[in-house]
Amino acid sequence: MKLAYYPGCSAEGSAIEYDLSTKKTAQMLETELQELDDWNCCGATSGHSTDMLLAQSLPARNLAIAEQNGRDTILAPCAACYSRLHSTELAARKDDALREQIQEVIDMDFKALTSTISVLEWLDGKVGIEKIKAKVTNPLKGMKAACYYGCLLVRPVEITGCDDTEDPQSMDRIVRALGAETVDWPYKVECCGASLATSRPEIGAKMIYDVIANAKAAGADCLVTVCPLCMMNLDMRQAGAEKMFKERLNLPIYYITELVAIAGGASPAEVGVGKHFVEAISYLESLPARAAEMEAAAPKKGKKAAKAKPAGGTDGEAADSEEAAALQKKIDAMIKGFNKNPDKMAARLIEDEERAQVLAEIITADEKKTARLAEFMITDREKAVKAAEAFVTGELKKREKEK
Repeated sequence: MKLAYYPGCSAEGSAIEYDLSTKKTAQMLETELQELDDWNCCGATSGHSTDMLLAQSLPARNLAIAEQNGRDTILAPCAACYSRLHSTELAARKDDALREQIQEVIDMDFKALTSTISVLEWLDGKVGIEKIKAKVTNPLKGMKAACYYGCLLVRPVEITGCDDTEDPQSMDRIVRALGAETVDWPYKVECCGASLATSRPEIGAKMIYDVIANAKAAGADCLVTVCPLCMMNLDMRQAGAEKMFKERLNLPIYYITELVAIAGGASPAEVGVGKHFVEAISYLESLPARAAEMEAAAPKKGKKAAKAKPAGGTDGEAADSEEAAALQKKIDAMIKGFNKNPDKMAARLIEDEERAQVLAEIITADEKKTARLAEFMITDREKAVKAAEAFVTGELKKREKEK
């Protein structure tokens, strides 16, 4: 597979480990990356915050360079770069007048024929989960990861084409293919605060804290991302969130490409994990021991299911108590997600918009039903869907009787 490669501005600076690991992953997966000659900044937020034509001309120039080189697909690892390039190509294809105007500005032929893909589209769509699994030589068993998609890879759906803007699964599939476990959590597409971390730190730090704290509450030992700005906020600015909320978080953050490369045999040093602000190598080194502990605990779970009790009961009761506390912590995190975004959580359970709206109203008004849904979301997703439908059906019947 041959792809044009648009590294973006962060690849040689704040996200150098993303660049290193993307290239290492490409080598592992037999993908040839050809960096665009003389590429320029995509404009990111600054462009489309000031001048729309500028915001479209900057990424269009990169698309035009790819066309000149005969490349029909560009890989843009940065979520912001992906969003700017992809939105521009779609807009130019729909509007010939706009495309011609852009062509004048950049002084280059521009047909808008090139397609931009994200890292997740490359790994999950172009390469495929089975090929990734086949390349794993160092499985990440013992890892419990929260997959964090952020904003720009899932929204707006008319640009991203994401199949589920509230509960995307592509990164989860990739992480599981590496041998790790993923957690179900309600903050996977919540904003990390983006540039608010610098312009309004009191707001940005709260958003950073919420994402990390919720991932931990859901049982995650680490968080995986695909965006340099998300990585900067969650990794570099994690210490600031800890200071503001007086809580030790210490959650390692990884790029998805770092994990793919490491599972494929690369060392953490080769892909730049040592450059992280939150120390992230020791967690990777602890995975074999964590995996062994999980395997050792598996027979105990079987005995518990068979209602077997250890002699004296003391150790078993303590273990049960710890498991119950961990489960409740996850449920509490899910309840928090329901309360913060009832509309979004309702949409995850019910596809029909009108019925989902009724469920959102139930979530807002009924704490017991919300707690029940949250429990099922953690323990049995199918039961959560059935319970949601039952709650809505009951509420609609009740409203019909009151007419």
